[in-house]
Amino acid sequence: MIRSLAAVGAAALLSSFVHVPAFAAVVGVSSVSSLQTAIDSARPGQRLVLANGVHVADQPIKITRSGITVAAQTVGGTVFTSGGFELGDVKNVTVEGFVFDGTSTLSVPPGAQAARITRNTYNGNKNGASLSVGADDVQVDHNTFSNRTNEGVYLQVTGPGSDIAKRTWIHHNYFYNHQFSGSNGGESIRLGYSHKQSKSANAIVEHNLFEKADGDAEAISIKSSDNTVRYNTIRNSKGYIVLRHGHRTTVEGNLLFNSGIRFHGNDHKIYNNYVENTRGRAMVFGSGKEADSGPTSKLHDRPDRVTVAFNTLIGTGAVVDSDGGDFKPKDCVLANNIIKGSSGGVVSMHSGSTVKYEGNVIWGGTGGSMPSSGYRSADPKLVKDAGGLFRLASGSPAIDASTGSYSYVSRDFDPQARSGKPDVGADEYSTSAIRKALTKADVGPSAP
Repeated sequence: MIRSLAAVGAAALLSSFVHVPAFAAVVGVSSVSSLQTAIDSARPGQRLVLANGVHVADQPIKITRSGITVAAQTVGGTVFTSGGFELGDVKNVTVEGFVFDGTSTLSVPPGAQAARITRNTYNGNKNGASLSVGADDVQVDHNTFSNRTNEGVYLQVTGPGSDIAKRTWIHHNYFYNHQFSGSNGGESIRLGYSHKQSKSANAIVEHNLFEKADGDAEAISIKSSDNTVRYNTIRNSKGYIVLRHGHRTTVEGNLLFNSGIRFHGNDHKIYNNYVENTRGRAMVFGSGKEADSGPTSKLHDRPDRVTVAFNTLIGTGAVVDSDGGDFKPKDCVLANNIIKGSSGGVVSMHSGSTVKYEGNVIWGGTGGSMPSSGYRSADPKLVKDAGGLFRLASGSPAIDASTGSYSYVSRDFDPQARSGKPDVGADEYSTSAIRKALTKADVGPSAP
């Protein structure tokens, strides 16, 4: 039968809109060798899936194709005990759902731009970092890093040569039980290096949970500039959030229990943080072994022009303290914080520090080294909510009591909008509490 011209034209038109894949969108493989073969011939958009089971590789699998996803058959069901993955000069690659046990690991070198490392588990001791990120625009999310006892960090952000990896986004990860017993070198996150401190990483570290981060005094160690550390939860950890080197980092809205914040460097903004540390120091103004660090210096830098404002700080003894270096904090600000101690002076700033104090509310101790003009002693009427956070009660003297202008503090730690004259401390009084500390259900490979 001869088809009409109209029918032929309609068929041709229809075929121009119908996409017939020239390759399989999902490719399942059963072994490490077959996965390497599949990767080497993969095309953008393909998802390569390695079967569940324990896999042993003599060397890392090389990811040589851009735009692909390499995934476990089920999250947590595909385990490497050696080998792992190494990304080449690729873009837009996702590695998803694997368990890296034993000596296995994963590296993202500078050539692997815009990679995503998601829903993996890094368990046990490794040689060096459990995960190293050297490329720009890498997302590290919903992973677990756990049970390490040797020197080395869980997550290291590096970069090419003397530069730093840019715009790393680290979120919804679970960092657990780092028990390295040495004096240094067991951080959960090290963002940069001392010799890269002047480089602007523009990284965001947010919504991560840290528990038993005891491998170093620095759970989050910032050694670069222009970063944001916000909405993380740290529990029962030797490690603090530490701005060790670099400038202009924002530390906002973190919930810290038996941990704290310490800083060096210039022009940081530290606000809306909640620190409840029954061990003592909640906020530490670092002193320096030099006034201003050079670009490759490893010495502690004096903090200049750092603002610590609208935090709720609960501790014992000197809740706000300073280190004992020769170069004292200069032109810093301690403003509109609730500082609750147990006895003695709640602020201990070494002689020679130049700090502007205003609007603070203290309770459970004296002002210590803080001049009387910088605070008032009053019970802030903190009450514990259902989630275990101390918040302002109705009638608190901290309500509408802030002084000075801090326009960038437009929200509280929930975050809810601050209205009118902001309240002192991390919490803007409200009858509808929103924020809760993160739990294991909120982070890691199985979280939403």
